[in-house]
Amino acid sequence: MISDVKEILRDVIAESLKECFVSVDNPPSVDIEVPNEKIHGDFSTNIALKSAKFLKQPPIKLASQFEEVIKQKISRNPLQNLIEKTEIKAPGFINFFLSKEAVYSILYDVFAKREAYGNSTVGGDEKYQIEFVSANPTGPLSVAHARQAAVGDALGNILNALGFKVSKEYYVNDEGNQINILGRSVMHRALEILGEEVAFPEEGYQGDYIKDMAQIFLDKNKITQLGQLKEIADEEVRVFSVAYLLDVIKQDLDDFGVHFDVWSYQSKISDEKSVLKVLDFLKEKKYLYDKDGAVWFRSTDHGDDKDRVIKKSDGAYTYLTPDIAYHKNKFERGYKKIVNIWGPDHHGYIPRISAAVQALGHDADVLRVLIVQLATIYREGKPISMSTRRGQYISLREVIDEVGVDAARFFFMLRHINAPLDFDLELAKKESPENPVYYIQYAHARINSIIIKAGASDFKPKTSALSLLQEEEEMDLIKKIGSFTHILYQCYVEMDPFALVNYMLELATLFHKFYDCHKVVDTENPSLSAERLALIEAVKIVLANGLRLLGVKAPERM
Repeated sequence: MISDVKEILRDVIAESLKECFVSVDNPPSVDIEVPNEKIHGDFSTNIALKSAKFLKQPPIKLASQFEEVIKQKISRNPLQNLIEKTEIKAPGFINFFLSKEAVYSILYDVFAKREAYGNSTVGGDEKYQIEFVSANPTGPLSVAHARQAAVGDALGNILNALGFKVSKEYYVNDEGNQINILGRSVMHRALEILGEEVAFPEEGYQGDYIKDMAQIFLDKNKITQLGQLKEIADEEVRVFSVAYLLDVIKQDLDDFGVHFDVWSYQSKISDEKSVLKVLDFLKEKKYLYDKDGAVWFRSTDHGDDKDRVIKKSDGAYTYLTPDIAYHKNKFERGYKKIVNIWGPDHHGYIPRISAAVQALGHDADVLRVLIVQLATIYREGKPISMSTRRGQYISLREVIDEVGVDAARFFFMLRHINAPLDFDLELAKKESPENPVYYIQYAHARINSIIIKAGASDFKPKTSALSLLQEEEEMDLIKKIGSFTHILYQCYVEMDPFALVNYMLELATLFHKFYDCHKVVDTENPSLSAERLALIEAVKIVLANGLRLLGVKAPERM
């Protein structure tokens, strides 16, 4: 509802400008903001300030002129019952205040839509693909992957709520040097278990999980003698290792509440036939050339700082080549927009994959690469050092086991994705207001308890013809509820679920503040009690909707 008023107001101001700017071909754009301070209204526009240089008049004078035209149009518009008043503030702002009818209509909207409140059709069923995590199956998922998983899953949920058709995808790199190293690492540990002293590969994976996998491989194949093991082909160990770790990864993600619509495999999508096909396409478009025995891609034609080798002089393909084939495959599947969620170590890779997408015949803006910064795990106030190669790191599984899924998911989204994240294990386990996810879940459970007790006393929420909710804390709470759809849209614009995380904290805070100041169920004032019950039920609905999008449970009791 708030978003609707904002857009109607924007149109009214734009129409008003046409009357005031008859001699200007390109009038300034209309910006409408929500003021930081309530005394400045519910909406504010700086259009007079932006217009001053065009009309060469003082902003405060223009604001008065604009206000008169805007008020006239509002009086002939559906806004007439929704905008209570306007005011001018120096140096030239025009502020707008919602009527109580407009505020109450927010609650009516919540009760009409309930679980669908916040949803919209802004996406128009446009096909979106979000590829995230996509960790090489060379070890259990780390906290870096966990943060990407929480962000990608929540973002996909939010985009679906906004009317996009989202497919969440995991791309399995089941070929290449890292996979070969994995196979050799497991084989070496298996040899050690059977008593042979071998020099472990310097680049090998050294975590304890490698030893565990080696033992499982031996047990599965009933291998007890070195001679039996040495008859096993390296490929068999490699295939076992990839399959085993993929099962571990899938189970961890499933337990984390992250479910992918598609699992793609490099060995299938970027096979030799597909690679040759995309190379022929690029060659035909004159994006390839030979130099020093290698084949180069003219990525500088589309903004990269230098051209890139895609086929080395020894005939081997670089990492970029199968990735180009994979992105070609994405577009062939009909996706209109593609979002790749990567870790910070891939930042330098963005220009070359963007150049590849453009070389394939697509606009640069159809691809969005999100870089999710790393998370540092703290225990007892001290950071835990991590090394993926040496296997010295906190895994997603360990975090889930220690703090639970809800806290883990929420904490991984507690900062903007472009900011490093400090994850305090002790804080995540606390059952107190200091713990943000507990604070929000407790608000939901607390409301549920109040509503149950009220029902036992024959008090029912009044969900229409409201008139008694007038306290400042009540108005603040309703207006916050009304901004839910806008917050989801903000997440889409920023491609980051953080705005929703922050919103949930603000909504819970406003509820707790309201409840501390006002009695909900009052036997001496049943009419007011009925309206306040409606208010907190609306809060409960929005809390549940937001938590669901974030992949966090909304408990009925705690």
